[in-house]
This record gives sequence, C-alpha cells and structure tokens, in this order.
Amino acid sequence: MSAKRVVSLIASATEIVHGLGRGGCLVGRSHECDFPAEVLSVPPLTAPKFKVEGSSAEIDARVREIVRESLSVYRVDAEALAALDPDVILTQDHCEVCAVSLADVEAATCSWTGRPVRIVSLSPDSLADAYADIRKVAQALAAPEAGDALIQLMRERIAAVRIRVAGRPRPRVAFIEWVEPLMAGGNWMPELIEAAGGDNLFGTAGQHSGWMQWEEIRTADPDAIVVAPCGYDLARCLKELPVLQAKPGWADLAAVRSARVYFADGNAYFNRPSPHLADTAEILAEMLHPDVGVRPSGSGTPAWCQPLRV
Repeated sequence: MSAKRVVSLIASATEIVHGLGRGGCLVGRSHECDFPAEVLSVPPLTAPKFKVEGSSAEIDARVREIVRESLSVYRVDAEALAALDPDVILTQDHCEVCAVSLADVEAATCSWTGRPVRIVSLSPDSLADAYADIRKVAQALAAPEAGDALIQLMRERIAAVRIRVAGRPRPRVAFIEWVEPLMAGGNWMPELIEAAGGDNLFGTAGQHSGWMQWEEIRTADPDAIVVAPCGYDLARCLKELPVLQAKPGWADLAAVRSARVYFADGNAYFNRPSPHLADTAEILAEMLHPDVGVRPSGSGTPAWCQPLRV
C-alpha cells in the first residue's frame, strides 16, 4: 500500500503526524504549522484574513469584526489544495478563530468529484479528547500502533510529573490565555495545572476558555500567574506585560510581590493539543515547584521566563 498523501491544516495535527513517525506523508500545511522545523519546507495552503501584528486588544478587535460579518477568519487556497491530490485532510471544528475550520475545508473541497479524500476533523476539549484525536489521526494514516505508543508515552510523562509533585504545597494558579480582553484557560489547561501540582482558579476543565474580569483576579489574589496567550511565542507574550502592569492593583498581587508571574510560549506548548502537552505539564511543574527538577537537564532553553519584581 502506497504512503498516504496528507494535508494538515492545523498545527497540532501536524505535530501529531510527526509524532506518529509519518512526517514524510505531509504534502501541505497551514500557515501556522511550524514544528518540527522540516515542515517549513512543505507548502502552506492557508492565510489569515486579518493583520496579525499588534497588541492582543487590536487582534481581538479585528477578529471580532470579521466574525460579526459572519465571515471565515482564514483563507484556504482551494486550487493549490486540489493540485496536491491529498488522500487525507486534517482540520478542526474546535474553534473557528484559532485555525482553519471544518467548514473552511468543506467549502474548499465541495466541488471535488470522483476523488476520494478523507477529511478528519479534530475537536479536543480535554486531555482525553486530545488522546482520542491522536488515535483518530493514527487510524486515518493506518498507524494505530504508533498512535497507541504515542499516547502511552504522553500518559507516562504526565503521570511522572504527578508523582514528583505529590504531597507538596499547591499554589493557587491563574492561567491567562488572552490578555486584552482577559481570558482564562479552559479545555486541557486546568487538568495540566492540577497534574503539575497547582490549584487552578479560573477556567473549567473540558470547557472552552472563557472571558473574565480583572477584578476576579484581583479578588482571588493568586499565588502564581501564568500568561500564555493563544498563538503567541515567548517574545510576543512578553510585550503584553505593560498591559498587565497598568491594571489597578497589579503590583499588590501576591504573585507579583513574590516574583511568581510566568510568561510562556503558548503557541508551542500550552494552546496546541499535540504531543507537546506532556512538555507543558513538565514546564508547569518547573514553574510551580522549581526545586523538584521535573524536566531533564540539557532539555533546551526553557519556554518560559520569570520577570523581575515589579
């Protein structure tokens, strides 16, 4: 049986394909697919319809305007997609704002006739869903054993984190997934925070991330704050620090006074339901319990940083 030709239009699925050892099957990707580095040589087939530069508040306003007009947030190059003649197209129906959606793919392929193509849509709301999506991709690529092995490895790594932090004091954590307006991390993030030895204050496991008010954080006065905006790398995330510093009572928060505010690469680790979620659990444990030494030495530059006292 010849290798399947795969187009992945969501970054987490691209990482899953590579985690299954099937990276060589990728013939097309989304503009957001950036890991591992070799995927950059695969032609991108999507693009955002809005300017992605600027602050979180500016990006939010642009996206809201597009959604208000009932338009898709992303473009799919339907002609280029058809020319690649894929056997499998990986997409998602979890969030129409975060990535190309199932509706976008269906619109791009609606005129295809006589061409068998399998569209696999991922929709993870929890860790269990993320594992189920790995199985779904593995089945589509005729690699069920590789899928089971990848899931088992993730489970073992996260279980190891739980063991390392067991019995330790659990800091109360506020996880911020968007800065302006404020959004609390939901979906799999509360589960990972709990596994890493923290008590999650906002956002509900298994539910979409929701908007929140600054006064909620101020009233809760968390022991630690993790800032990892969706789609932002570490450098871009740090640019949001002045927005938070301008909030009333910021300098009086316990997390700020104890220098336990962490800015993280949400794009690579926290916001993508990929095999990297095991790394996310380890990174969180390192933030919340820095003396435990969860991540192996020599694992590379940390994907987070701790700002100076304000």
